[in-house]
Amino acid sequence: MNKIIVANWKMNPQSKFEVENILKGLSIFTKNLNNIDIIVCPPSPFVFIAGKVKNKKIVLGSQNVFYEKEGSFTGEVSVSMLKNLGVEYIIIGHSERRILGDTNDIVNKKILAVLKSKINPIFCIGESMRDMNGFYLSFIKEQIIEGLKGILKSQVKNIIFAYEPIWAIGSNAERGAVPQEFTEIRIYIKKIISDLYDIKTANIVRIIYGGSVNPLNAESFIKEGGADGLLVGRDSLNPKKFGAIINLVK
Repeated sequence: MNKIIVANWKMNPQSKFEVENILKGLSIFTKNLNNIDIIVCPPSPFVFIAGKVKNKKIVLGSQNVFYEKEGSFTGEVSVSMLKNLGVEYIIIGHSERRILGDTNDIVNKKILAVLKSKINPIFCIGESMRDMNGFYLSFIKEQIIEGLKGILKSQVKNIIFAYEPIWAIGSNAERGAVPQEFTEIRIYIKKIISDLYDIKTANIVRIIYGGSVNPLNAESFIKEGGADGLLVGRDSLNPKKFGAIINLVK
């Protein structure tokens, strides 16, 4: 199965010109890729521009979505709107969205809506801090169980689980996560899915790592951590750095 590299541009860049330049730069590094799926998730205003890129190696994603089909929801974007623009993946439950108010219930509604429209959710989970007693594991378990409420076994295979330890993200992080920590969580996630569904389903699901991914640590999370791919933030805006990550995974 192909490795997955997701580019989460967040609220960047600020102009159409920059978007086009980044995409041109990425095209150089996506030639001859047979074992990697590149998913680019630009801000909503630039989804249309990114969708016009004629590059079969780059798949279009979105950073967020609303769970209602249509109606009086000022400022929101529906699944069908994104699907009509060519979006195939949608990030749901990112820690930055959770800070802004996305509860486990809202995350669940979004996942259900996305799956109903035959789009693949990238379901983000992760704790803000680690404690010696392991209470953070219960926190992650709750995120998964509540996020998957009402989701059928046949649908789970279409969900990409993205583990992002919030405590390891950004310039203010005390330290970065190490591959062994991801491996432990990956096994834990599969155990939860196995309990909710079955072992076969748990073995099928893909789990990627996100948390200050850069060219220095990308390879180790794939080789040593066993990640099925990576969710890249800041460095995905730099074609050279993102290209280096692609080459390391390749």
